[in-house]
Amino acid sequence: MSSTRGKSVSSKKLGSQPRELKTQRLELRVAPSAKKVIRQAMSVTGLAAGDLAYEGARRLLEEHQRMVLLGADRDAFMAAIERGPEPAVRLVEALKRHRRLLGELM
Repeated sequence: MSSTRGKSVSSKKLGSQPRELKTQRLELRVAPSAKKVIRQAMSVTGLAAGDLAYEGARRLLEEHQRMVLLGADRDAFMAAIERGPEPAVRLVEALKRHRRLLGELM
């Protein structure tokens, strides 16, 4: 792989990321089949290997941080949201006081 020293990451190619100088270096060994796939991806996307690695890592982290609930777990979560907590006594009193003083605005 060629050196990326001094080059900047293109914000057009990587979404809404701000431009940042490439000053860090990361080296790795890959199997010949992995190198072939990486080179094909570089050819198709026009991205450098480092940019492809960044995009893959960013997507993986995004998926890891997203919670997916299925079946009974999803149903229990949705029921809890729909049920919601009862309003606090102080909130109810404040609303009554507001209506008494200013009248109902709606």
